[in-house]
Order: sequence, then structure tokens, then C-alpha cells
Amino acid sequence: MKMFFRSAGSADGPKNPAARAVGQWFQIAAGLLVFAFGVHLTIFANIGLAPWDCLGMGVAAHTPLNYGLSMTLIAVIILGIDLALRERIGFGTVIDALLTGNFVQMFNDLNPFPANESLPLGIGLMLTGFVFMALGMWVYMSAGQGCGPRDALLVGLGKRLPRLPIGLVEVLLWGIVLLAGWLLGGPVGIGTVISTFGAGLVMQLVYSLIRFEPRRIVHSSVPETVKVLAGRRR
Repeated sequence: MKMFFRSAGSADGPKNPAARAVGQWFQIAAGLLVFAFGVHLTIFANIGLAPWDCLGMGVAAHTPLNYGLSMTLIAVIILGIDLALRERIGFGTVIDALLTGNFVQMFNDLNPFPANESLPLGIGLMLTGFVFMALGMWVYMSAGQGCGPRDALLVGLGKRLPRLPIGLVEVLLWGIVLLAGWLLGGPVGIGTVISTFGAGLVMQLVYSLIRFEPRRIVHSSVPETVKVLAGRRR
């Protein structure tokens, strides 16, 4: 994995900046694939979903779209809001919006096992899913081409609510999303509580073990990457 990071996004990778940028896109896709497998495990756990997944399932229940396309639609709408809020958008943000939900749907469709009915197993699957999600985000964010649409939305809202701690802004956002998902019939249960409070803790543990600090990543915006691809910037 370390060698992969070097080839995709560091000074030890391709000397051609455009080739390095394209390599980062493959790195982003690989990270999103790992992340999506983690999300799939939290869905397969069958003990309740995280707020955004609950909303995606709720939308799927009332439209011809499956979960993957519902999440893609939601992500594209959020991406539009991010642009309206003038948040920094990178190619990674766009790739995230288009691929993640469909990757999760692919794993959902390929899973040959019957729905889980065991609460202890469900909790274990959900916690394991959090680990894969954290690792996927590590691979994805290390490319340095923008955070996900939902993260950009949180940052944008946080800037416009400066008197509120960012954690409280996140809780309020999750609450609104979860309410909408529940009203649409999305699955809510103990897994929803575990996701709300446990995903961040597992992520922090994983990042501590691999010594990764996402706040140190310097992300490139779409215009900056376009300049690199056009050969006008190194």
C-alpha cells in the first residue's frame, strides 16, 4: 500500500504531474471500493443504518432507484449545494459522488448470504465495516484531490454557523438526515446509534494505529488539477 501511495501522489511517484494526477484518480477509486465494502457490511449487519444510508434506503423505497442510484442522486445534489456554498471541490469529491453508492450496491448485489438475524453478529459486522470505511478513507484522502461531498457540506455549514461547535453542526445535520430517512421508511435501530457514536471512534483508533492525520493533507481543487493535466502547472 505504501508503494501504491508513492506511485500515485508523492514526489517518489511519476515525474509527469499529469500522470501523477491520473494515478491519484485510480487511488481514489481503490479507496472508495474499500470504503464501500465497509458500508456494505454495516448494511448487511441488519441492525439499523447510519443517517445517510437510512436516507438512501428511504429514497429507494419510494422511487424506481435502487440504493446505489439513490445515494448517487443524493451525493450529486449535495455536490451542487457545496458549489453553491463555494466550498473547495476536487476531482476526488466528484468521483466520490459518482462511485461510492454504486460500489456499495455492487457489494449488496454480490453478497450470497441471507440477511443477518443475529444481534451480536450484526454488531460485529458493523464494527468491522467501520474499520474498512476508515481504511478506505485513508487511501482515498491520501490522494489529496478533495474530500467527499458530505464532508464539504459539513464544512460549509460550519462556516455559516460560526457560533456552534463543528461537532454540534454535524449532529444537527445527521439529525435532519436521519429524520428524513426515517420518515421515508429507512431502517433505524441500534445500529443507527452505534453508527452515530461509534464510527468516529473506530476511525480515530485506526488512524492512530497507522499514524495518519487527515488534517495534514493538502487537497487540490478541480481548477488546479485541470492546470496540471494541461501541463501549465507542476
